[in-house]
This record gives sequence, C-alpha cells and structure tokens, in this order.
Amino acid sequence: QLQFVESGGGLVQPGGSLRLSCTASGSILDYYAIGWFRQAPGKEREGVSCISSGGGSTNYADSVKGRFTVTSDNAKNTVYLQMNNLKPEDTAVYYCAAAYGSRCKVTLGSWGQGTQVTVSS
Repeated sequence: QLQFVESGGGLVQPGGSLRLSCTASGSILDYYAIGWFRQAPGKEREGVSCISSGGGSTNYADSVKGRFTVTSDNAKNTVYLQMNNLKPEDTAVYYCAAAYGSRCKVTLGSWGQGTQVTVSS
C-alpha cells in the first residue's frame, strides 16, 4: 500500500523556515511523483509542490515559488519540503501523496495524518 508519514511541522515566526519530511512506504519514489499539499481550516486542500519520480523535475504553486524547495532522497524513500520566508497564509496541515504527472494532479493511496505548520508571531 501507499503510506506516508509527514513530519517537521511546528510553530515558526513570519520569515522563518521549516523543513518538512515525507517518508514513503517501500520504493515509491522510483515509480511515482510525490506531491505536497496543504489544507487550512475551512479551505480546500491545495497543491503546493510536485517532484517527479527520481527527482528530476519539480513544480510549485505560484504562492510558494521562490520560497519553497522540494527535494528527494530515493535511498531513504523520503521527500523534503524546505520552506523559507514563511508567511501567515502558509499556516495549514501539510500532506504528501504519490501522484502522476508533472503537476501531481492525480493522487494515489491514502492520506497520512499530515503535519501542522503554524506561522505566527
């Protein structure tokens, strides 16, 4: 099955940084793209970033371009989301999922518990 464990969230001040980790079951990164998504209270889940299988290409939502960087470590079956210059509007629960395509439009498997990111002074 496709299972993920997200970690690394926390409370950070505006302008600060966090690095999220997404550890996948098995060698998922060899077969699928991995997307990062987030959901704020009362809002729909939105795509944040997408990294291709093997980590060769990445895409980002316009709202995070230049601030977030997604990387992968295939040996560890882990995808990271480095978040810099965080803004209050980045506050959300962040999830990762296996996906198809360069924009991670189609996700697979089940959602994990996510990790909470709170940006506040």
